[in-house]
Amino acid sequence: MPAPWSRRLAEAGFNADEALILRRSVDANGKSRGWINGSVATAAQLREVGAHLVDIHGQHAWQSLTRPEEVRSLLDRYAGVDTTELNRRWNHWRESDRALAAARTAQDTLQNERERLLWQVAELEKLSPGSDEWESLNTDHRRLANAQALLEAAQAALDNLEDEDRGAVRPLARALAILQSQEGVAPEFRDLSQILASSLAQMEEVARSLNAWLRQTDLDPQRLGELDARLSLWVSTARRYRRTPAELPTLLASWHVELSRLDAAVDLGALQTATSAALESYMQEAHRVSRMRAEAAPKLERAITFAMQGLGMQGGKFEVAVDRAEPGPRGVEQIHFLVAGHAGTSPRPVAKVASGGELSRIALAITVTTSQLGSAGTLIFDEVDSGVGGSVAETVGRLMKQLGRDRQVLTVTHLPQVAACADHHYLVLKKSDCVATESSVNTVLGEARVAEIARMLGGEHLSGTTLAHAKEMLAHGAPRGRR
Repeated sequence: MPAPWSRRLAEAGFNADEALILRRSVDANGKSRGWINGSVATAAQLREVGAHLVDIHGQHAWQSLTRPEEVRSLLDRYAGVDTTELNRRWNHWRESDRALAAARTAQDTLQNERERLLWQVAELEKLSPGSDEWESLNTDHRRLANAQALLEAAQAALDNLEDEDRGAVRPLARALAILQSQEGVAPEFRDLSQILASSLAQMEEVARSLNAWLRQTDLDPQRLGELDARLSLWVSTARRYRRTPAELPTLLASWHVELSRLDAAVDLGALQTATSAALESYMQEAHRVSRMRAEAAPKLERAITFAMQGLGMQGGKFEVAVDRAEPGPRGVEQIHFLVAGHAGTSPRPVAKVASGGELSRIALAITVTTSQLGSAGTLIFDEVDSGVGGSVAETVGRLMKQLGRDRQVLTVTHLPQVAACADHHYLVLKKSDCVATESSVNTVLGEARVAEIARMLGGEHLSGTTLAHAKEMLAHGAPRGRR
């Protein structure tokens, strides 16, 4: 298992050992369950991982050759083209173009909105609300509005500390002196003296602080009037815009952001420049992809034309038409496959090839040519040999064997010429009764293997001739050591 998938599985919570086991069950009621390395997985996870492990080609593969997206995808895989970046640039260009178109359509509306917002911003900037100003204004206003009461409280507290007649400092100092004078007689007074000394120091510190505050504080009615006016302006402005005063700074900031957006939206010149730059970037990538497709197209033509010759279409020709188209997420061209089934005919679109056998062989030629491009280790061909026979069927078998040299190839076939080229055989049987239908897959070995090839040749009646023919086919198709 590739290392990148190991990491992806580990990130998704699955066991990412070297072995990778995908399992899915469907019960009688149609309910489906899936597992990856023993852990429950969704159908999408199974599909994502399985797509990189198994490549399936069905008998109606030619139908996809009529769909433009499938045709383009096939050429891109052959050319090694990754259109992820092209798709990203396409989306960027379209988004820029839509923004420009919307701006042109809404030009008058946007301009009116911008002028209204400019007026609102100008009005609110007259107030110039600071982010912390409202709280600071209220704090200062409360202090000045209560300045008289604060002054009286401070002076009264100071009087109760320092007044000669009723102040607390002097009596406390006298009590401390008395205790200290008796410490020699009663040592236990020393602890009490220390407590009084600490209390006296704290009271004196409070007195000093109150004196300092009283010297620096006055009623300042002028400042109080200024604060009243400023607070009133905040409140009236907030009421006008139906906000609380504390929301005004945030409101002004949001209006500036919206004004910047409107300025950009009404700037048609800038939008046009951005759109042109996005288009140029897209076209650069589109031209790079176009060059890769143009270089790969003739190589793909030759490879598939060569494969057609061995599939009974001698003189046939395959062409890849790369036509200019309107720009899109996958580029600026449309891809068509044209086919001439045999010499002397002009190539026509695949959908107009009348013969079903030719369609099947063309699809097979394309499948064989392009299957080597994928990284999947297992290829499954489901009756892609439908509509062919004889020597062409033998060629199909050899092609399958050739593909099986470097990867696992599973083929569902009804042609003995194809089956005889396989290294291993499995017989699929379906049995039904009045109650249920069962399908089984069994390994076919030895004489049973010969019998099944003979049955594909001559039906249920096995003659010595058909058995001999089957043995000869198996001997001719099997590699050395397996005869």
